[in-house]
Amino acid sequence: MAKAYLSLGSNLEPERHLREAIRALRARFGEVVVSPVYRTRAVGFDGPDFLNAAALIDSDLDPYALDRWLHDLEDAHGRDRSGPRFGNRTLDVDLVLYGNLTLQGPGRLQIPRPELQHAFVLRPLAEIAPDAVVPGVERTLAELWEAHPERHEPARVVTLPSA
Repeated sequence: MAKAYLSLGSNLEPERHLREAIRALRARFGEVVVSPVYRTRAVGFDGPDFLNAAALIDSDLDPYALDRWLHDLEDAHGRDRSGPRFGNRTLDVDLVLYGNLTLQGPGRLQIPRPELQHAFVLRPLAEIAPDAVVPGVERTLAELWEAHPERHEPARVVTLPSA
């Protein structure tokens, strides 16, 4: 079993897709620690605001199998990968950290995930796992968040009913 740190986001029917994704994670992995859900502006394109959260699971899958499982979850929610890299999403679930592992590929699988630099990924992860050390950087999520330029910006927290 390994600790897997996930980033979740949606800007198309986001309440429904995030709520259902969290249910699917609990059904497959058992206990899931979920951060508060934040409303954030789209990054890299003009579009509706996103709802973003983080989740921590204990995974019995290796990182490659877990990444495939997460892609299948996205696909089950109508994720369209045919458009531009930055665009609207029904569901986006990324494997950000996996234990103390670092890896690159195949495909876009990279651990630690480069999106960790974005506040919408780092803030919720730092809330649920402040003492987790990011491999290769050797700083905790809390230390990275404390040094982040957006750390003082107000957070817009959203409550998901029955997540």
